[in-house]
Amino acid sequence: MDPVGFIVVFVICWWLCFFCVLPIGVQGQFENDGQIVEGSEEGAPKEPMLRKKVIWASIGGVVLTLIAHFIVVPWLASQ
Repeated sequence: MDPVGFIVVFVICWWLCFFCVLPIGVQGQFENDGQIVEGSEEGAPKEPMLRKKVIWASIGGVVLTLIAHFIVVPWLASQ
């Protein structure tokens, strides 16, 4: 797999992983104490934990990209 293909596969895998981990652990503002920030939707997350989710998406993206790399490279070599 060439470097451009590797980057494209990584970006696709990263976004896939990011959207998979995005809803994990999110609580809406209406849950528990019920303090809703004025001017926002009551279902908006209190603490979205985006930094943690970006890290997990990066780890997942690297793992999925390496899996794709080790599947594609032998297949290309056999042709």
